[in-house]
Amino acid sequence: MTTVPTAGTPPLFAQLVDDTSLLRPRAAGPPTETVVARYLRARDGHNGGLVGQLVCPVSRLPALVKELARAAPSRPVDLSLVVDTGLGAVPKALSTVLSRPNLLTPRTIETAAPPDVDAVWLDRVAEFVPEDVVAVVEPRRPVEGDPGGTGAWLDAVRRVADQGCAPRLRCGGPRPSDAPSTRDVEEFVGVVVAAGRGFTTLGLYESVRVDGAGPRRHGIVNMLVAVARALGGGDVDGALRSTDGAALAAELAALSERAVAGVRGLLSRCGTDPDQGPNTTLAGLGLLPR
Repeated sequence: MTTVPTAGTPPLFAQLVDDTSLLRPRAAGPPTETVVARYLRARDGHNGGLVGQLVCPVSRLPALVKELARAAPSRPVDLSLVVDTGLGAVPKALSTVLSRPNLLTPRTIETAAPPDVDAVWLDRVAEFVPEDVVAVVEPRRPVEGDPGGTGAWLDAVRRVADQGCAPRLRCGGPRPSDAPSTRDVEEFVGVVVAAGRGFTTLGLYESVRVDGAGPRRHGIVNMLVAVARALGGGDVDGALRSTDGAALAAELAALSERAVAGVRGLLSRCGTDPDQGPNTTLAGLGLLPR
């Protein structure tokens, strides 16, 4: 949902990239005041229309509110609230957010799903989420190479989508296993396209896929092209595997307005960490104004 002007930012990238810095362990990540200052500077600066929500665990909400009060933002911050202390903590957290409308606007509530996620559990999630806030649920992905587990995971993704929640796909993180295979990503995209339900990602640290000796690093541009091809019956696997940024960018630039609306209707947000993220490199590919 676009809530502020995004002049100069192409519709394909409007409020696409969320800041997930606060999800890092406190000892390893920047302090809250640094995250707040950087987020506001990026949101209100050049190509600020790219910046989406600030993602915050429930456990760090008090510190975030304190720093935002000090910063006195020019307009409220769009907030994604991540459940890390149990669903029972959500009402109090929402009350805190809603009592400070000059600082925060709740947009999404995100939570990991249990292994046996079912309609009963999803109904319980819905009870905690207001109608104007999007519920985001991440089904647990199995260990790579477990075909039976993959089938159960995709079934869970379908249940999440059928229940009216937005599935979340974890694309990277501190552990090598946090990065799914291209086959897993392709199958996930196929499920959400068939369901017609928007989804989000977490851990997309690159503009374009990086292959090397380390863990797989999927790219935002690859994901956008993959969704566009999935909607058009194209080669999704090839889009996910490509490291040719120029070719991928050209394909995105050629999308029609209708195709762009279709892609963003599915891929609503990409969570990344600005310390590692793609914000500055997208302009180098000609996808954002320099």
